[in-house]
Amino acid sequence: MDSIHLDNLPRLMDENEITWVDVVGLRDKEVIEHVAELFGLHPLTTEDVINVHQRPKVESYPDYLFVVTRVASRDDHFKTDQVSLVLGKHFVLTFRARQNDCFGPVARRLENDTGNIRDRGPDFLAYVLIDAVIDSYFPVLDGFADDLEEVEDLISVSRPKNITSRFHDLRNELLVLRRALRPHREAINELCRPEQDQIGDETRVFLRDCYDHVLQLMELLEIYRDMCSDLRDYYSTTISNRMNEVMQVLTVISAIFIPLSFITGLYGMNFDRRSPWNLPELSLRFGYLYCLGAMSFMSLIMIFFFRRRGWLGGRRN
Repeated sequence: MDSIHLDNLPRLMDENEITWVDVVGLRDKEVIEHVAELFGLHPLTTEDVINVHQRPKVESYPDYLFVVTRVASRDDHFKTDQVSLVLGKHFVLTFRARQNDCFGPVARRLENDTGNIRDRGPDFLAYVLIDAVIDSYFPVLDGFADDLEEVEDLISVSRPKNITSRFHDLRNELLVLRRALRPHREAINELCRPEQDQIGDETRVFLRDCYDHVLQLMELLEIYRDMCSDLRDYYSTTISNRMNEVMQVLTVISAIFIPLSFITGLYGMNFDRRSPWNLPELSLRFGYLYCLGAMSFMSLIMIFFFRRRGWLGGRRN
């Protein structure tokens, strides 16, 4: 949509049957208040628009409906941005703190005159915009599904490092997503009520479909939270099984060397050197160094063996 001057808004509203004004950027409070004054918005509505930490909700005023939604995005971490919508008799206002492509498909449909948005009322345009906000959650959930699948593969083929912290981060992000998504169910359900005069009966049918999308997202979210818990339990079980394998091998080694250690400790190996069978190494000039070398060699062999088994930080495929 092209940018317009605020003074031209009344003229555009006179020339067009339905006007959609998309305000991007909320830092200039005077501009927001000017827009609110032109469209007759309540001061509480203006305050909620500027304070971008509102919970998704619907508030009914005599001349318009005020809807707060939150659009989802995920780069390194999941986050939401507030999108405020005002539905009047002949206009729709949207307020966003920053530019994103949430409404891009809707704007392109209007510019290309595809679909039937122009042939319907402002309530249908409001539905299309709310539906675009809800649809922004599907790619985010797909990203969580990919992350969970990647974590499952890592657990299956190797012993990844810092996997516990990754589980913690995923569960926290899913919790934040749940807190952001669940209020939309209540808000859309409120829009579907017959008491809302600004919403037509035909548009309520589409809003119920949007409500079903929210329920679908909630179900997927619960599934992914359960998957995260199951993967964490699976990882704990895998670690316990590997620890049991390590303990089994160490128990065998201990069972072999404990009797030998008992015998050598009992006799001290200090036999008389007059017999050729009694510690001939005692007469060697470098016998002590040979003994140290043999112990070092045995230690290195055992360390190599443990690393091959993946018990000393290495990965076991």
